[in-house]
Amino acid sequence: MEPTSAIIRHEVIDPGELLVHEWRVARLKRLGIPGPVADAAAGHVDWHQIATLVERGCPPELALHIVR
Repeated sequence: MEPTSAIIRHEVIDPGELLVHEWRVARLKRLGIPGPVADAAAGHVDWHQIATLVERGCPPELALHIVR
């Protein structure tokens, strides 16, 4: 059996996408989501839906769980 060579992938990061991601993280953090959790979730959730739930009294982390 021959050893498998590792494939190295370089991801090109678009500065515009990075700015959008950081903006989403900031919005989630303002809603009460902890920084590392906000960073991990920013590209996968709609912060508007979370904001709506939080405004209605839902705890921020529960709102994130519901929206996921």
